[in-house]
Amino acid sequence: MNWSSARDEAVIGDIVVVSGLPRSGTSMMMRMLEAGGVNLLTDSERGADDDNPRGYYEYAPVKRLARDASWVRDARGKAIKVVSRLLYELPTDFNYDVVFMQREIGEVLASQQVMLTRMGTRVAESEQEQLRLRFQSHLVELEEWLARQRCFRVLCTEFARVHAAAEEEAVRVRDFLGQDLDTNAMARAVDEALYRQRAN
Repeated sequence: MNWSSARDEAVIGDIVVVSGLPRSGTSMMMRMLEAGGVNLLTDSERGADDDNPRGYYEYAPVKRLARDASWVRDARGKAIKVVSRLLYELPTDFNYDVVFMQREIGEVLASQQVMLTRMGTRVAESEQEQLRLRFQSHLVELEEWLARQRCFRVLCTEFARVHAAAEEEAVRVRDFLGQDLDTNAMARAVDEALYRQRAN
C-alpha cells in the first residue's frame, strides 16, 4: 500500500509516531530513530524479553489513550510508538508524522504465535484465519481514515525492505521527517538476526 494523507507534506509534525500492527517491526524502527538522534518518549515498564531482546520502546500511557490523552503534549519533539488501532485516539490538536511499519500478515501472525506459545497459549488455525481477515480489514479502514485526517502525514516502510536495504530506508525516513539524522547509525541498528519469521 502507498498511503498518503490530507495534510500538506511540507508541514513538519509536532510528534513522530511509529505505528503498525503488533509484531510488524515498530520496536525496530524506534531503535533506528534513537540511533539516528531522535528523542524518544518511552518508559521501562515493559522490559526486553526473548521476543524483543532489544526492548519494546513502549510508553505505558499509550495503552490508556482512549481514556486519557493529556500526556500527548509531552511527546512534542519526540517519537512515540502507538499501535495502529490506537491511532484513532490521538488528539487532533497536534500534527503527526507517522512512520507506518508494514509486514506480510503471515509473518505477523507467525511472530505472534511464537510469542503466545512462549506464554503457554496456542491459537487454532481457524482463529489465525479470522485474525488475518480482521487485520486486513483494519488496515484498509485505517488507510481510508488517515487519508481524511489533516493532522497526519504518513510514510510507509516495509519490514522486509528495511532488512534488505536498511541504509536506503533510513534515508527515506530522514527525508520524510525533515531532520538531520545519522542514517548510517540507523542502518546499523537493524539486527538481521531478529528477522526470525519469514514468508515462504
